[in-house]
Amino acid sequence: MENVLLFLFYLAVPALVIRISEKFRILRKIGPVLILYIIGIIVGNSGLLSSQSDALRDTIISVVIPLAIPLMLFSCNFREWNIRSALITLLTGIFSVTISIVAGYFIFSPLVNDSLFGANMEKIAGLLSGVYTGGTPNLAALKLMLDVPNEIYIVVHSYDMLVSLLYLTFLLGVGIKLFRKYLNKGAIQQDVTQIEEETEINPYGKFRDFLFLKRLSFAIALAALIFGLSGVISLLADKKYQIVVVILLITTLSILASFSKRVRNIEGSYDSGMYLVYIFSVVVASMANLSKLDLAGGIFVLIYIIFAIFVSLFLQVFLSRFFKLDADTVVVSSVALINSPPFVPLIASAMNNKSVIITGLTVGLAGYAIGNYLGFIITGLLTYL
Repeated sequence: MENVLLFLFYLAVPALVIRISEKFRILRKIGPVLILYIIGIIVGNSGLLSSQSDALRDTIISVVIPLAIPLMLFSCNFREWNIRSALITLLTGIFSVTISIVAGYFIFSPLVNDSLFGANMEKIAGLLSGVYTGGTPNLAALKLMLDVPNEIYIVVHSYDMLVSLLYLTFLLGVGIKLFRKYLNKGAIQQDVTQIEEETEINPYGKFRDFLFLKRLSFAIALAALIFGLSGVISLLADKKYQIVVVILLITTLSILASFSKRVRNIEGSYDSGMYLVYIFSVVVASMANLSKLDLAGGIFVLIYIIFAIFVSLFLQVFLSRFFKLDADTVVVSSVALINSPPFVPLIASAMNNKSVIITGLTVGLAGYAIGNYLGFIITGLLTYL
C-alpha cells in the first residue's frame, strides 16, 4: 500500500507544482525542477519512507529517463547541431575535471588524518575521475578495478550524491543566469530567450484534449519501442555496461527518428518527456538520505569532492570564454560529466533550451567511455608520484 501511495505521489506532485506555478510568477521564475528537488529532499529525509520504497524508486528512475530522452529528442532538428562546440566542450570539460582532481589530491592528501582514507587517496582520486567524467557505472567499475574498500566506496558515493545535489541546486538557482552573463551570447542564447517567452503559458493545458492525446500516443509508443529494443540489445553486453549501451542506443535511434518530419512535428512530445523529467527530479531528490553520511569519518574527503566539482565547473567556464562557447552548451556538458547523461534533459528544461540536449548526451556518453580508463590511469600515476 505504501508503494502505491508513493507512486501516485510521484506521478501527481509535478502536476500540482505546475498548476500552482501558473498562479505565482515567482514560482515560474524558480522553475518546477528546483521546487521538485526541494520537495523530494524534504520527503526523503522526513522519516516517512521505509526501505521498502527503495525498489520502487530505483524502478521509476530506470524507466522515466529512458522514455523521456526519445520524447524530448524527437522534436529536435539535428541538422543544426554544432559538432565543433560539442567536441571543444568535451575536451575542456575532461581537462577541467582532471586538473581539479589532481590538484585537489595534492592539496588534501596531507590533511587526511584517518588512516583508512589517507592510505587510499590515490584510489579516491581515481573514483572521482571516473564518476565525474562518466557516472555511477564507472564508479562501480573502478571500485572493482582498483580494489577499493567497501567503507571508502560507501562514503565517497554518499558524499558524491550530496555534493552533486548541491552543485545542481547551485546551477538551477543562480549558476545558469550567472554564466549566461559571463559567456558568449550566440544563436543558442537568443533561442533560449524566445523559448522562455513561449513557456509563460502552461504547455500542459492541451493534454486534456482527447485528439491531442491520440496524436501524442504515437510518440509515446515509439519511445517505448525504442526503449524496449535498446534494452533487449543491451542484454548482449556485459552487465556493468548495459546502462551505457541502453542510453547510447536510445539516443542514436531517437536521433534517427527525429529526421522524420512526421515524428519531429508531433505536438506535445517534448512536454510529455519533460513531465517524466519532473517525476525523475522529485524521485532522485527523495533518495538523498542526508542522515546516513559519516561527516566525522572523512571530512577532508567531503571537502575534496566539493573542490573537485566546483573548481572543474569554474575552470571549464573560464576556458570556454576563450573558445567562444555559449553558456548553455557549457552548463549542459558540465552536468553531463558531473551528474551523468540522465540529468541532461533536466538541466536543458531548466534552461528552456532543448537544442543543447544532443550535445549534453554526446558529451556524457563519451565520458562514460572514457571514465574507467581515466580513473585507472590517474590512480596509477598518483601512486608512483
